[in-house]
Amino acid sequence: MMLLAAGILLLVILYFLMILPSRGDAQMIDRFSNAYYAHRGLYNADQSVAENTLEAFKRACDKGYGAELDIRFSKDGQIVVFHDDTLKRAAGIDRPVEAFTYQELSEIPLYGTNARIPLFSDVLAAVNGQIPLIIELKSGKQNRKLCEKAYAMLRDYRGLYCIESFDPLMVRWFKKNAPEVFRGQLACSVGKAAKGLPKFVAFMASRCLFNFLSRPHFIAYELVKKKPLSVRLSEKLGAVPVCWTSNDPKDAEKNQLVIFEHCEPPATFS
Repeated sequence: MMLLAAGILLLVILYFLMILPSRGDAQMIDRFSNAYYAHRGLYNADQSVAENTLEAFKRACDKGYGAELDIRFSKDGQIVVFHDDTLKRAAGIDRPVEAFTYQELSEIPLYGTNARIPLFSDVLAAVNGQIPLIIELKSGKQNRKLCEKAYAMLRDYRGLYCIESFDPLMVRWFKKNAPEVFRGQLACSVGKAAKGLPKFVAFMASRCLFNFLSRPHFIAYELVKKKPLSVRLSEKLGAVPVCWTSNDPKDAEKNQLVIFEHCEPPATFS
């Protein structure tokens, strides 16, 4: 009986060690909290102002919102701001972004507009510290190199930023090499996670059971009716709650940062 009790206690301890986040200091958290972040910039639902473009980020600046954006590599190692793995949705080209040099990408119109994929450096220059940024690192073939190169650029950036990723190893890179950076674990339901991962790994990811690797300061979870218990416990243990992608002001009631799209909420909330 005592061995059973000891085994159960050990499992409980291991469970909490797996989901335990890092507790950011209050000043760090306050700089990002109670704010709305425009998902991929303040873009239009019909893409007439296209997502992740300079115009979308300039509009977010004009409205006083923060902005969320996605970064990945081009073929020639340039960091570009683009969400999808391929150009199929944005340009009708069913090939990976990493198959093109930046020069080639810069000649491809997006969503039937005149907009082009911007360089990360150009977005940073356009924002120029006016608003806080949530920077999502997209997983690819050179994850460590993307972390290294992005951080090298961000060290010279004067504005407020934090990073996030679905890949806990990329978040872990920042934990080990740039612990001062506010870092977040992106997560979603097991059904969505299973589209690109083995089922067991998708389950673990959906429950943030890889927090032991990344020890995130915040968890950016997709909007669901009820978050998994492990995620709610992680928030109780200090992880800042963040949601995506909102179009309802009520979502601010349970989150400290709100990533939104296709609406225009106030820039901040209490």
